[in-house]
Amino acid sequence: MTAESLHASATELLTEWKPEAGQDSSLREAMLAFLGSAPRGCLREHAPGHITASAIVLSHDRREVLLTLHPRVGRWIQLGGHCEPGDATVADAALREAVEESGIADLRLMPGLYGAQAHPITCSLGVPTRHLDLLFEVVAPPGAVPVRSAESTDLRWWPVDGLPPDADVLLPPGPR
Repeated sequence: MTAESLHASATELLTEWKPEAGQDSSLREAMLAFLGSAPRGCLREHAPGHITASAIVLSHDRREVLLTLHPRVGRWIQLGGHCEPGDATVADAALREAVEESGIADLRLMPGLYGAQAHPITCSLGVPTRHLDLLFEVVAPPGAVPVRSAESTDLRWWPVDGLPPDADVLLPPGPR
Protein backbone atom coordinates (compact mmCIF):
# COMPACT_ATOMS: atom_id res chain seq x y z
CA MET A 1 0.00 0.00 0.00
CA THR A 2 1.03 3.50 -0.59
CA ALA A 3 -0.82 6.63 0.33
CA GLU A 4 -0.59 7.53 -3.35
CA SER A 5 -2.21 4.33 -4.68
CA LEU A 6 -5.09 4.57 -2.22
CA HIS A 7 -5.56 8.28 -2.97
CA ALA A 8 -5.54 7.61 -6.71
CA SER A 9 -8.06 4.78 -6.39
CA ALA A 10 -10.43 6.87 -4.22
CA THR A 11 -10.19 9.80 -6.63
CA GLU A 12 -10.83 7.55 -9.63
CA LEU A 13 -13.81 5.84 -7.98
CA LEU A 14 -15.42 9.15 -7.02
CA THR A 15 -14.72 10.69 -10.43
CA GLU A 16 -16.34 7.73 -12.23
CA TRP A 17 -19.31 7.49 -9.83
CA LYS A 18 -22.39 9.22 -11.20
CA PRO A 19 -24.89 9.49 -8.35
CA GLU A 20 -28.53 10.15 -9.14
CA ALA A 21 -29.57 12.12 -6.07
CA GLY A 22 -28.60 15.77 -5.52
CA GLN A 23 -27.32 15.14 -2.00
CA ASP A 24 -25.03 12.33 -3.21
CA SER A 25 -23.67 14.65 -5.90
CA SER A 26 -22.80 17.23 -3.24
CA LEU A 27 -21.13 14.58 -1.09
CA ARG A 28 -19.19 13.32 -4.12
CA GLU A 29 -17.92 16.83 -4.85
CA ALA A 30 -17.04 17.41 -1.17
CA MET A 31 -15.08 14.14 -1.03
CA LEU A 32 -13.20 14.99 -4.22
CA ALA A 33 -12.36 18.42 -2.78
CA PHE A 34 -11.20 16.75 0.45
CA LEU A 35 -8.92 14.40 -1.53
CA GLY A 36 -7.62 17.36 -3.52
CA SER A 37 -6.38 18.95 -0.30
CA ALA A 38 -5.38 15.79 1.60
CA PRO A 39 -2.78 13.60 -0.15
CA ARG A 40 -2.79 11.25 2.88
CA GLY A 41 -6.57 11.43 3.31
CA CYS A 42 -7.06 7.67 2.83
CA LEU A 43 -4.96 6.86 5.88
CA ARG A 44 -6.25 6.50 9.42
CA GLU A 45 -3.47 8.84 10.61
CA HIS A 46 -5.17 11.80 8.86
CA ALA A 47 -6.96 13.05 11.98
CA PRO A 48 -9.32 15.64 10.40
CA GLY A 49 -10.98 12.78 8.53
CA HIS A 50 -10.17 9.90 6.23
CA ILE A 51 -11.59 7.74 3.48
CA THR A 52 -12.85 4.38 4.72
CA ALA A 53 -13.93 1.28 2.77
CA SER A 54 -17.44 -0.04 3.37
CA ALA A 55 -18.78 -3.36 2.12
CA ILE A 56 -22.49 -3.96 1.84
CA VAL A 57 -22.48 -7.77 1.89
CA LEU A 58 -25.57 -9.21 0.25
CA SER A 59 -26.70 -12.82 0.12
CA HIS A 60 -26.30 -14.57 -3.24
CA ASP A 61 -29.94 -13.78 -4.11
CA ARG A 62 -29.61 -10.19 -2.77
CA ARG A 63 -32.56 -10.67 -0.42
CA GLU A 64 -30.51 -10.31 2.76
CA VAL A 65 -27.76 -8.00 3.94
CA LEU A 66 -25.10 -8.91 6.50
CA LEU A 67 -24.84 -6.31 9.25
CA THR A 68 -22.62 -5.97 12.29
CA LEU A 69 -23.67 -4.57 15.64
CA HIS A 70 -20.69 -2.29 16.05
CA PRO A 71 -19.40 -2.10 19.64
CA ARG A 72 -18.26 1.54 19.43
CA VAL A 73 -21.15 2.88 17.34
CA GLY A 74 -23.84 0.81 19.11
CA ARG A 75 -25.93 0.35 15.95
CA TRP A 76 -26.30 -2.13 13.11
CA ILE A 77 -24.06 -1.00 10.25
CA GLN A 78 -22.33 -2.39 7.16
CA LEU A 79 -18.97 -4.10 7.33
CA GLY A 80 -15.84 -2.15 6.53
CA GLY A 81 -13.15 0.01 7.98
CA HIS A 82 -9.79 1.65 7.52
CA CYS A 83 -7.39 1.12 4.66
CA GLU A 84 -4.37 -0.88 5.86
CA PRO A 85 -0.87 -1.77 4.70
CA GLY A 86 -1.26 -4.23 1.86
CA ASP A 87 -4.37 -2.59 0.40
CA ALA A 88 -3.41 -1.24 -3.01
CA THR A 89 -6.85 0.30 -3.55
CA VAL A 90 -9.89 1.28 -1.52
CA ALA A 91 -11.81 -1.57 -3.20
CA ASP A 92 -9.13 -4.01 -1.96
CA ALA A 93 -9.64 -2.62 1.55
CA ALA A 94 -13.42 -3.10 1.33
CA LEU A 95 -13.09 -6.73 0.27
CA ARG A 96 -10.44 -7.46 2.92
CA GLU A 97 -12.61 -5.90 5.63
CA ALA A 98 -15.66 -7.87 4.44
CA VAL A 99 -13.77 -11.18 4.60
CA GLU A 100 -12.20 -10.39 7.98
CA GLU A 101 -15.44 -9.23 9.59
CA SER A 102 -17.74 -11.85 8.06
CA GLY A 103 -15.54 -14.94 8.11
CA ILE A 104 -16.79 -15.70 4.57
CA ALA A 105 -13.87 -16.44 2.24
CA ASP A 106 -15.46 -16.48 -1.23
CA LEU A 107 -17.03 -13.04 -1.35
CA ARG A 108 -17.37 -11.37 -4.74
CA LEU A 109 -16.75 -7.62 -5.06
CA MET A 110 -18.95 -5.95 -7.65
CA PRO A 111 -17.16 -3.37 -9.83
CA GLY A 112 -17.31 0.33 -9.05
CA LEU A 113 -18.64 2.50 -6.30
CA TYR A 114 -22.37 2.70 -5.69
CA GLY A 115 -22.55 5.21 -2.87
CA ALA A 116 -20.85 7.27 -0.20
CA GLN A 117 -21.59 8.41 3.35
CA ALA A 118 -19.91 10.69 5.88
CA HIS A 119 -19.99 9.98 9.63
CA PRO A 120 -18.55 11.87 12.57
CA ILE A 121 -16.88 9.34 14.86
CA THR A 122 -14.20 8.84 17.46
CA CYS A 123 -12.32 5.92 15.94
CA SER A 124 -9.06 4.23 16.89
CA LEU A 125 -7.28 7.59 16.87
CA GLY A 126 -9.05 8.43 20.12
CA VAL A 127 -10.05 11.88 18.87
CA PRO A 128 -13.16 13.06 17.02
CA THR A 129 -12.75 12.63 13.28
CA ARG A 130 -14.88 11.93 10.23
CA HIS A 131 -15.16 8.72 8.27
CA LEU A 132 -15.77 9.33 4.59
CA ASP A 133 -17.16 5.94 3.56
CA LEU A 134 -16.94 4.69 0.00
CA LEU A 135 -19.59 2.00 -0.46
CA PHE A 136 -19.01 -1.23 -2.38
CA GLU A 137 -21.47 -4.03 -3.14
CA VAL A 138 -20.19 -7.47 -2.17
CA VAL A 139 -22.08 -10.72 -2.84
CA ALA A 140 -21.77 -13.86 -0.73
CA PRO A 141 -21.86 -17.36 -2.21
CA PRO A 142 -24.96 -19.53 -1.69
CA GLY A 143 -25.14 -21.01 1.81
CA ALA A 144 -22.59 -18.56 3.27
CA VAL A 145 -22.46 -18.76 7.06
CA PRO A 146 -20.94 -15.69 8.73
CA VAL A 147 -18.60 -16.00 11.71
CA ARG A 148 -18.51 -13.05 14.11
CA SER A 149 -15.09 -11.48 14.59
CA ALA A 150 -13.75 -9.71 17.66
CA GLU A 151 -14.64 -6.42 15.92
CA SER A 152 -18.36 -7.06 16.34
CA THR A 153 -20.86 -7.41 19.17
CA ASP A 154 -23.18 -9.35 16.86
CA LEU A 155 -23.30 -10.29 13.18
CA ARG A 156 -26.33 -11.47 11.26
CA TRP A 157 -28.25 -11.55 8.02
CA TRP A 158 -31.23 -9.18 7.78
CA PRO A 159 -33.91 -9.10 5.08
CA VAL A 160 -33.26 -6.03 2.90
CA ASP A 161 -36.88 -5.00 3.48
CA GLY A 162 -36.68 -5.64 7.24
CA LEU A 163 -33.60 -3.87 8.56
CA PRO A 164 -33.40 -3.04 12.27
CA PRO A 165 -34.89 0.38 13.07
CA ASP A 166 -31.57 1.92 14.12
CA ALA A 167 -29.60 0.62 11.13
CA ASP A 168 -27.60 3.17 9.17
CA VAL A 169 -27.23 1.35 5.86
CA LEU A 170 -27.45 2.65 2.31
CA LEU A 171 -28.37 -0.35 0.18
CA PRO A 172 -27.25 -0.57 -3.46
CA PRO A 173 -29.90 0.06 -6.10
CA GLY A 174 -31.35 -2.82 -8.04
CA PRO A 175 -33.90 -5.58 -7.88
CA ARG A 176 -34.20 -7.77 -4.82
